[in-house]
Amino acid sequence: MARLSAEDWATAALEALAEGGLAAVAVEPVAVRLGATKGSFYWHFANRRALVEAALTRWEAGTEEIIAGLSEIPDPVLRMRTLLEFAFGDPVDSKIAFQLISAADDPLVAETARRVSARRLEFMQAVLEEAGQPPELARGRAVVGYSVYLGMASLHRVGAVDEPIGAFMDLALSEMGLAGS
Repeated sequence: MARLSAEDWATAALEALAEGGLAAVAVEPVAVRLGATKGSFYWHFANRRALVEAALTRWEAGTEEIIAGLSEIPDPVLRMRTLLEFAFGDPVDSKIAFQLISAADDPLVAETARRVSARRLEFMQAVLEEAGQPPELARGRAVVGYSVYLGMASLHRVGAVDEPIGAFMDLALSEMGLAGS
Protein backbone atom coordinates (compact mmCIF):
# COMPACT_ATOMS: atom_id res chain seq x y z
CA MET A 1 0.00 0.00 0.00
CA ALA A 2 1.26 3.48 -0.87
CA ARG A 3 2.13 5.84 1.95
CA LEU A 4 -0.77 8.11 2.81
CA SER A 5 -0.37 11.87 2.70
CA ALA A 6 -1.88 14.50 4.94
CA GLU A 7 -4.07 15.36 1.93
CA ASP A 8 -5.40 11.77 1.86
CA TRP A 9 -6.32 12.07 5.53
CA ALA A 10 -7.97 15.47 5.02
CA THR A 11 -10.01 14.14 2.09
CA ALA A 12 -11.14 11.11 4.09
CA ALA A 13 -12.03 13.40 6.99
CA LEU A 14 -14.21 15.49 4.63
CA GLU A 15 -15.97 12.34 3.45
CA ALA A 16 -16.60 11.33 7.06
CA LEU A 17 -17.83 14.83 7.86
CA ALA A 18 -20.26 14.75 4.92
CA GLU A 19 -21.69 11.44 6.10
CA GLY A 20 -21.81 11.92 9.84
CA GLY A 21 -21.02 15.48 10.82
CA LEU A 22 -18.12 16.89 12.75
CA ALA A 23 -18.29 14.12 15.37
CA ALA A 24 -17.56 11.56 12.61
CA VAL A 25 -14.13 13.12 12.07
CA ALA A 26 -12.37 10.88 14.58
CA VAL A 27 -8.97 9.27 14.22
CA GLU A 28 -9.94 5.59 14.36
CA PRO A 29 -12.93 5.66 11.99
CA VAL A 30 -11.01 7.77 9.45
CA ALA A 31 -8.06 5.38 9.74
CA VAL A 32 -10.40 2.44 9.06
CA ARG A 33 -11.83 4.29 6.06
CA LEU A 34 -8.30 4.63 4.69
CA GLY A 35 -7.20 1.14 5.67
CA ALA A 36 -4.49 2.74 7.78
CA THR A 37 -3.26 2.71 11.35
CA LYS A 38 -3.44 5.42 13.96
CA GLY A 39 0.35 5.58 13.66
CA SER A 40 -0.06 6.83 10.10
CA PHE A 41 -2.38 9.52 11.40
CA TYR A 42 0.12 10.70 14.01
CA TRP A 43 2.83 10.87 11.37
CA HIS A 44 0.88 13.75 9.80
CA PHE A 45 -1.18 15.28 12.62
CA ALA A 46 -0.64 16.04 16.29
CA ASN A 47 -4.29 15.47 17.18
CA ARG A 48 -7.88 15.30 15.91
CA ARG A 49 -8.19 19.09 15.89
CA ALA A 50 -5.30 19.32 13.43
CA LEU A 51 -7.12 16.85 11.16
CA VAL A 52 -10.32 18.92 11.37
CA GLU A 53 -8.30 22.02 10.47
CA ALA A 54 -6.73 20.23 7.49
CA ALA A 55 -10.14 19.04 6.29
CA LEU A 56 -11.58 22.55 6.54
CA THR A 57 -8.58 23.96 4.69
CA ARG A 58 -9.08 21.34 1.96
CA TRP A 59 -12.78 22.22 1.63
CA GLU A 60 -11.98 25.93 1.39
CA ALA A 61 -9.25 25.29 -1.19
CA GLY A 62 -11.76 23.28 -3.22
CA THR A 63 -13.96 26.35 -3.50
CA GLU A 64 -11.03 28.39 -4.78
CA GLU A 65 -10.13 25.70 -7.31
CA ILE A 66 -13.68 25.64 -8.65
CA ILE A 67 -13.83 29.44 -8.87
CA ALA A 68 -10.49 29.52 -10.70
CA GLY A 69 -11.77 26.99 -13.23
CA LEU A 70 -15.04 28.83 -13.73
CA SER A 71 -13.20 32.12 -14.22
CA GLU A 72 -11.84 30.69 -17.46
CA ILE A 73 -15.38 30.75 -18.94
CA PRO A 74 -15.72 34.13 -20.71
CA ASP A 75 -19.55 34.31 -20.85
CA PRO A 76 -20.98 35.18 -17.40
CA VAL A 77 -24.30 33.44 -18.06
CA LEU A 78 -22.55 30.23 -19.09
CA ARG A 79 -20.24 30.63 -16.10
CA MET A 80 -23.24 30.79 -13.72
CA ARG A 81 -24.96 27.87 -15.44
CA THR A 82 -21.77 25.82 -15.16
CA LEU A 83 -21.44 26.77 -11.49
CA LEU A 84 -25.00 25.65 -10.77
CA GLU A 85 -24.57 22.43 -12.75
CA PHE A 86 -21.49 21.68 -10.71
CA ALA A 87 -23.03 22.68 -7.37
CA PHE A 88 -26.34 20.91 -7.91
CA GLY A 89 -24.53 17.86 -9.29
CA ASP A 90 -22.18 17.48 -6.30
CA PRO A 91 -24.13 16.09 -3.34
CA VAL A 92 -21.01 15.75 -1.20
CA ASP A 93 -20.23 19.48 -1.07
CA SER A 94 -23.80 20.36 -0.11
CA LYS A 95 -23.66 17.75 2.67
CA ILE A 96 -20.38 19.21 3.93
CA ALA A 97 -21.83 22.74 3.89
CA PHE A 98 -24.93 21.54 5.73
CA GLN A 99 -22.86 19.69 8.34
CA LEU A 100 -20.56 22.66 8.90
CA ILE A 101 -23.42 25.09 9.32
CA SER A 102 -24.95 22.62 11.78
CA ALA A 103 -21.65 22.56 13.73
CA ALA A 104 -21.23 26.33 13.77
CA ASP A 105 -20.95 26.34 17.57
CA ASP A 106 -17.30 25.44 16.96
CA PRO A 107 -15.52 28.76 16.27
CA LEU A 108 -13.13 27.29 13.68
CA VAL A 109 -15.97 25.61 11.81
CA ALA A 110 -18.13 28.74 11.96
CA GLU A 111 -15.32 30.96 10.64
CA THR A 112 -14.50 28.55 7.80
CA ALA A 113 -18.16 28.17 6.80
CA ARG A 114 -18.55 31.97 6.92
CA ARG A 115 -15.45 32.57 4.77
CA VAL A 116 -16.39 29.95 2.18
CA SER A 117 -19.99 31.15 2.01
CA ALA A 118 -18.88 34.77 1.69
CA ARG A 119 -16.44 33.85 -1.09
CA ARG A 120 -19.10 31.90 -2.97
CA LEU A 121 -21.58 34.76 -2.63
CA GLU A 122 -18.94 37.27 -3.76
CA PHE A 123 -18.22 35.19 -6.85
CA MET A 124 -21.89 34.73 -7.70
CA GLN A 125 -22.56 38.45 -7.27
CA ALA A 126 -19.63 39.37 -9.51
CA VAL A 127 -20.90 37.01 -12.23
CA LEU A 128 -24.40 38.50 -12.03
CA GLU A 129 -22.97 42.03 -12.20
CA GLU A 130 -20.92 41.05 -15.22
CA ALA A 131 -24.17 39.78 -16.77
CA GLY A 132 -25.53 43.33 -16.43
CA GLN A 133 -27.28 43.39 -13.07
CA PRO A 134 -26.86 46.33 -10.69
CA PRO A 135 -24.82 45.49 -7.55
CA GLU A 136 -27.71 45.55 -5.05
CA LEU A 137 -29.90 43.30 -7.20
CA ALA A 138 -26.96 41.01 -8.01
CA ARG A 139 -26.21 40.66 -4.27
CA GLY A 140 -29.82 39.78 -3.46
CA ARG A 141 -30.03 37.26 -6.26
CA ALA A 142 -26.71 35.67 -5.27
CA VAL A 143 -27.99 35.27 -1.70
CA VAL A 144 -31.26 33.74 -2.94
CA GLY A 145 -29.41 31.39 -5.32
CA TYR A 146 -27.02 30.19 -2.61
CA SER A 147 -29.91 29.84 -0.18
CA VAL A 148 -31.73 27.59 -2.66
CA TYR A 149 -28.61 25.42 -2.86
CA LEU A 150 -28.31 25.12 0.93
CA GLY A 151 -32.06 24.74 1.38
CA MET A 152 -32.25 21.92 -1.15
CA ALA A 153 -29.38 20.18 0.63
CA SER A 154 -31.29 20.45 3.89
CA LEU A 155 -34.55 19.22 2.40
CA HIS A 156 -32.79 16.27 0.81
CA ARG A 157 -31.10 15.44 4.08
CA VAL A 158 -34.40 15.11 5.94
CA GLY A 159 -36.15 13.38 3.03
CA ALA A 160 -38.71 16.13 2.38
CA VAL A 161 -37.77 16.40 -1.31
CA ASP A 162 -37.24 13.49 -3.69
CA GLU A 163 -36.38 15.40 -6.86
CA PRO A 164 -32.69 15.67 -7.65
CA ILE A 165 -31.28 19.06 -6.74
CA GLY A 166 -30.43 19.66 -10.40
CA ALA A 167 -34.11 19.51 -11.34
CA PHE A 168 -34.42 23.05 -10.03
CA MET A 169 -31.43 24.52 -11.87
CA ASP A 170 -33.42 26.32 -14.58
CA LEU A 171 -35.73 27.80 -11.95
CA ALA A 172 -32.72 28.94 -9.92
CA LEU A 173 -31.24 30.59 -13.03
CA SER A 174 -34.56 32.27 -13.71
CA GLU A 175 -34.79 33.57 -10.14
CA MET A 176 -31.32 35.03 -10.57
CA GLY A 177 -32.46 36.94 -13.64
CA LEU A 178 -30.80 34.62 -16.15
CA ALA A 179 -33.93 33.00 -17.61
CA GLY A 180 -33.68 31.44 -21.03
CA SER A 181 -29.91 31.33 -20.76
